[in-house]
Amino acid sequence: MPPPTKPQSAEPASVETPPPEHQFEGDYRPTAPVLFHPHATDPKIRVEPLQVDFLHNLADALNTTLDLNTLMHRVADLVRAVIDYRIFAILLINERAQDLRMRFQIGHTSEVERMRIKLGRGVAGQAALLRKSLLVEDVTLHENYIDANPNVRSELAVPLVVKNKVIGVLDLQSETLAYFTLEHQRLLELVASRMAIAVENARLYTRVSRQAQTLGVLNDISREITSILNPDDLLERIGQLLKRVIDFHMFTILLWNDRTQLFEHRFSSRFGERVTRERTIALGEGLIGTSAQLREPILAPDVRKDPRYVEANPEVRSELAIPLVYKGEVIGVLDLEHTRVNYYNEDHQRTLSTLASQVAISIANAKLYQRIHEEEQRMERDLDMARQVQLRLMPSHPPKLERVEIAAEFVAARSIGGDVYDYLDYGPGRSALAVGDVSGKAAPAALYAALVSGILRSLAPQHLSPAAMLAALNDQLQERKLDSQYVTMLMAVWDDGNQTLQIANAGSVQPLFVAANPDLTQPPSVRTILAEGFPLGLFPNAEYEEFTLSTRPGDLIIFFSDGIVDAINATGDMFGDERLKSLLESQHHPTARSTVDAILKAVSDFQSGTAHFDDETVVVLRVL
Repeated sequence: MPPPTKPQSAEPASVETPPPEHQFEGDYRPTAPVLFHPHATDPKIRVEPLQVDFLHNLADALNTTLDLNTLMHRVADLVRAVIDYRIFAILLINERAQDLRMRFQIGHTSEVERMRIKLGRGVAGQAALLRKSLLVEDVTLHENYIDANPNVRSELAVPLVVKNKVIGVLDLQSETLAYFTLEHQRLLELVASRMAIAVENARLYTRVSRQAQTLGVLNDISREITSILNPDDLLERIGQLLKRVIDFHMFTILLWNDRTQLFEHRFSSRFGERVTRERTIALGEGLIGTSAQLREPILAPDVRKDPRYVEANPEVRSELAIPLVYKGEVIGVLDLEHTRVNYYNEDHQRTLSTLASQVAISIANAKLYQRIHEEEQRMERDLDMARQVQLRLMPSHPPKLERVEIAAEFVAARSIGGDVYDYLDYGPGRSALAVGDVSGKAAPAALYAALVSGILRSLAPQHLSPAAMLAALNDQLQERKLDSQYVTMLMAVWDDGNQTLQIANAGSVQPLFVAANPDLTQPPSVRTILAEGFPLGLFPNAEYEEFTLSTRPGDLIIFFSDGIVDAINATGDMFGDERLKSLLESQHHPTARSTVDAILKAVSDFQSGTAHFDDETVVVLRVL
């Protein structure tokens, strides 16, 4: 007997449900993905292949260029692929004038292209003002329509909006009534929404590129104009370089004349040709004078509407005047003019204002250089005249004596110098010799030397002894005392009868006595004449020692300034006393002139082209 079976339950056994794939705290997920309204069992959303291709091409066209003109051409071609238009335009808003201006067009006349459409006027202006697209099936029934083309019957305008700001309008026109459809409108709205961002990016890129280019050009201009120091060349070059930054038809630079208190035309060009303009402008007169008076730029979009404008050229329509300010003073005005209305804008003004400061500095430097150059030329003429006068103060030739020959030479370190020497007639057979060195250099020293020379000549008729002459000269200089000014001097009197030389020294370089050797095969002996004293013009009531030297035929007495022994070569070595003595010892049967020439040549060779820093004077007496 089979085992009893378990009775089956009336209800089926429960089956354990598997856990959900994702655990949630509460089941908030929809039972099935709902992409459309539940009543829309078949939403019938279809994307045509043409639309897919169009969207792809639109994105490619907008994303692969930052050039605004290229962008507009591509958009025009893409729109034509889906909307067969004959008249097409892209208008952008001018921020300064707040009007629409065509940046790209197909099918419009040149007169229509130059139109400026105020916001709210016409279909395009109305679309920009209302910030929404307008589809006009019959333009003759539209109250704001601008009848620029009598053949147009319908129009579609879609604003370009970026960040809630209208930057322009896409505008299509047709010669057929009700040509454009809602599908066209939606398609153009899609294009406009993408194009607006691309246009803004392209304009930003263009602006940044232009600014970078402008800054580069301004840098080149600044670097170049700072190297030009001739004022006329500088002004002409400024006009040429400025053309690289801002186009103009007329260009003028006016500079302020302190004497006449007027602005004078210093450089003007008209259509690339330099012209001469004689008219002067007073401060506050016209746009130029007003700009200088206010010390700020003046931009006149239409000079005919500006009451400050003074007509100088009937062709001018727009003008930009920038004052040139240097160290807080207006030194001139830079003025640009154009024959087109509204040609210059705020970017031009900013660029020119940036350049104006550098132009002002360059003009000021050029004027300063010109003034310095003129002063240098005048000083050169004055110094040349002073040199001629100084040479006239020195004796042209030595005195003619029976038993002595005299030679002398003076070499100025500059055009004129402070060394002085002179011969004074002391009667038959007697002659006085003075060799001096004034403190300082150049013109002040030369003037003081002329004073000393004049006093010497005035005292010469008294036939004073060397010591008495120096004392008298010192007293005269004390009466005409100049601070920190003095002169060192050697005074000597030659007596031809007994062949003696009286010497007194007032702080000058001690002379050398070259005694001839009776044995002609032996060199002469050279010794220093130890005469000393205070320089002239420093202390009152000074007294001086006096020496008398007896000479023999062939003896030399060498007077020289400190410029001889203090001469320095390229390595910093000094010529010195020893070189001078060696030179004198090496001479055989010298004359007074040959000795002077030998000394100056040796010093010049020693310096080997190094600039002389002190005057050089040599006077040689040779006993016959």
